[in-house]
Amino acid sequence: MKKKQTHSQTIIGIDLGDKKHAVCVLGKDGEIVSEFSISNREARLEQLARDYPRARVSLEVGTHSPWISRLLSEAGMEVFVANARKLRAIYQNDRKCDELDARMLAKIARLDPSMLHPIRHGGEQHQRDLLPIKMRDTLVRQRVAVIGSMRALVKALGLRLDLNHNAASVRRVRATLESESEGGLLAMLEPALQVVETLNQQIALYDARIAETAKQRYPEALKLRSIGGVGPITSLCFVLSIDDPQRFKDARDVGAYLGLVPRRDQSGGSDKQLPISKAGNRYLRKLLVQSAHYILGPFGTDCDLRRHGLKLAQRGGKAAKKRATIAVARKLAVLMLTLWRKQRDYEPLRHAEQTQRAEEPESLAA
Repeated sequence: MKKKQTHSQTIIGIDLGDKKHAVCVLGKDGEIVSEFSISNREARLEQLARDYPRARVSLEVGTHSPWISRLLSEAGMEVFVANARKLRAIYQNDRKCDELDARMLAKIARLDPSMLHPIRHGGEQHQRDLLPIKMRDTLVRQRVAVIGSMRALVKALGLRLDLNHNAASVRRVRATLESESEGGLLAMLEPALQVVETLNQQIALYDARIAETAKQRYPEALKLRSIGGVGPITSLCFVLSIDDPQRFKDARDVGAYLGLVPRRDQSGGSDKQLPISKAGNRYLRKLLVQSAHYILGPFGTDCDLRRHGLKLAQRGGKAAKKRATIAVARKLAVLMLTLWRKQRDYEPLRHAEQTQRAEEPESLAA
């Protein structure tokens, strides 16, 4: 007869902060051994690992969790990064504070680490390669803000600026403002126009760097670009964010991972129709939705994804086109992961060809 297994690890909960971290240490029987705070320094975290070798550590996802989780894992600790969206016991605590958060993280880790809904950060090199993509997104949002502000402000003067991110549109706007009777308007907007031009130049530099990174280190990202509507940024961001194509037992799980599946609230005979969960990587989800818009748009090429989306949109009903776009984005994520996992080439009309081959015997018999 097997003996009942008892917990023999020290459990540590860490509530991460920008300057210091709250730490709660539980003993083998679940009692609180120590509660203290440590500074957010590599040397102090290494000392914690030496003081509690091979301990189980639970910390909440945040700005510092990627490098801290790697450091503690390399030091021999068992590290779980808790999903903040899932820990209602922490973020809805009536007496919320760093010390109580650390204590709750430790207790949940001791009871059942799966209740932390742990997430896995990518490797350091992947995170470095994601930096240009994220910084490019920041610059694009700044450019949109500057252009939108200029458009809105001149409307009060009865003018409409045909301004976008193209260099040609900036030149047209300058020419338009020069021809206006109010000579000082161009002088007032010129600094903002120069900002748009500078942002265009820096975004172009990031585009070149992203393309070169994919070419040198991520051939799988280049292969995913064969899908119509998937560009260099979407393909590389997908590869870097997913990190490992085998991380999902079923390729369809990537849709839930990226928050592209409906939330569920089922109880008894009630099963409500809810919007998508919007969990996971927000930026990658946005890129996939943008690709879905292109696939369903006027410039999208004929493919299984487009046919599926148009079929859903034609059903009509409330927000049919929006639901079709989300469905295509979800299928696109599954398709990209499947091609990556199985090292297959993209076939735009694979499903249609299979259906046609299945129907051929019937037509011959007739």
